[in-house]
Amino acid sequence: MRPVSALDSRGRKKKVFTGMKKQWFFDRYCGQNLVALIEDGKVVEFATEPEEDGEVVGNVYKGRVMNVVAGMNAAFVSCGLQKNCYLPLDEEYDGDGRYEGSGDTRATLSHLKAGDEIIVQVTKEPRGSKGAKVTTHLSFVGKRLIYLPSTDFFGISQKIVDESDRTELLKAAEKLRKKGTREGFIMRTKSLGADFKQLKKEAEYLRKLFSETEKHAKNATCGELLYKNDDLPIRVMRDSIGEEIESMHVGDKELFERLLKLAKLRDDFPQKKLVLYSGNRSLFKIHGISQLVYDATKPVVPLEGGGTLVIDHTEAMTVIDVNSGSHVGESNLEETAFAVNRIAAKEIARQVRLRNIGGIVVVDFIDMLSEDHKAEVTRDLTELLALDKAKCHVLPMSELCLTQFTRKRLGSELTKSLIKACPHCHGNGSVHSDIFLTMQIRDALLDCFADGYQAAIVDLNDGMMRKILEEGTYSKEMKGRWRGKQIYLIPHKTYKEHCFRVHGEHTKILTLPDNAQILY
Repeated sequence: MRPVSALDSRGRKKKVFTGMKKQWFFDRYCGQNLVALIEDGKVVEFATEPEEDGEVVGNVYKGRVMNVVAGMNAAFVSCGLQKNCYLPLDEEYDGDGRYEGSGDTRATLSHLKAGDEIIVQVTKEPRGSKGAKVTTHLSFVGKRLIYLPSTDFFGISQKIVDESDRTELLKAAEKLRKKGTREGFIMRTKSLGADFKQLKKEAEYLRKLFSETEKHAKNATCGELLYKNDDLPIRVMRDSIGEEIESMHVGDKELFERLLKLAKLRDDFPQKKLVLYSGNRSLFKIHGISQLVYDATKPVVPLEGGGTLVIDHTEAMTVIDVNSGSHVGESNLEETAFAVNRIAAKEIARQVRLRNIGGIVVVDFIDMLSEDHKAEVTRDLTELLALDKAKCHVLPMSELCLTQFTRKRLGSELTKSLIKACPHCHGNGSVHSDIFLTMQIRDALLDCFADGYQAAIVDLNDGMMRKILEEGTYSKEMKGRWRGKQIYLIPHKTYKEHCFRVHGEHTKILTLPDNAQILY
């Protein structure tokens, strides 16, 4: 990977990295969709999403205003989700932070009162004790365009930096608007190079989606889902096409067929880059992704040369502490601190992207005296975070060598799906989530059968066994690749939730305890 010069959206020079080997991995099991992005052998993005419910961001609901809080200048709307949604009354469309543009985008919502019915779209998922954030500025995302049916806004992707290209695309956006309407358009990166006929065709398609949503809303009950955003694999493929992707590996045949169908409908992604995995073991495990993701759930991250990062999540922010550890410099303490901090900056940029950390992040770098060193570390961190699809803003390093930056929240944090509060220490610690444990058990069973065993015995926690049986966690595998295999679950009340053991047996006649359960 080598740095080259380029211009950012404001015409300033920045470094970008070329020659990066990028590979996407997709799979579907245990009721989850899973995706991972590998860049130069390292996992930089990983996400899971339930197959049935999935991500709520982008979904459109018919809601009912439950109450209006004047002191917060906000309304709380019931949308059928677990908690009421938060709707600012003075909301203004800002292009989602990734798009620049202008227009009369302020919504007038001061007339809202309890009991009113309203169509809203989720912009931020529920988090902790807070409900989802919603907007009345509906948007429908296409390959080249984002359609804003009632928002007077013409915008353009910040990744398009050539001023002549920006001017032409903004003119095209204005031509797409129907006369007498307030509709707006955002030109995505993929709009560059498209002719107006292609843009117009896509605009009509997105208008149709909105029209169908409106028709659905007329007879829908409050709390009903009117429009569902694409699921995780489709969103990833849609947004990745056009980038320098070496290959996309898929571990599930049905999912592969869906992605292949999407590729066939498009003219900008070679179908040969889409590869169906046919091995007997876990796709994520044989490529080392499972272990790397497992490591990403830990608070301590080792650095090259012997240093470490300690990542601590609080309610208000994420704090990252940089430690020199066993790193030994070649000259003096200042140079050692500078060297470790530069390594740390690179790893911090990867970790916030991998863990999908959003909000405020404070980094406690190792103390340095040189102002030049402080500026260089800040510059490294800023340039590396600029590669992130989530918008980041880095402040100058303080006298105490503290650096603050913000990262726009996009989806769920990795830890939300893979770890949970420890039930044995009143929430002071954390353990792997149930879904993460069932994935690990699945990987172990795949290894067992790939090694030639016809039967497998799983010793596990009593409650975890009941959960697997009641939810039919492995029903897909039992009907497919595990057909004809024998799997026995042996519950242990003394096992902690995160404890399990899988071993294979060649003989069909087994001596098992009375409480053993057969996995069908």
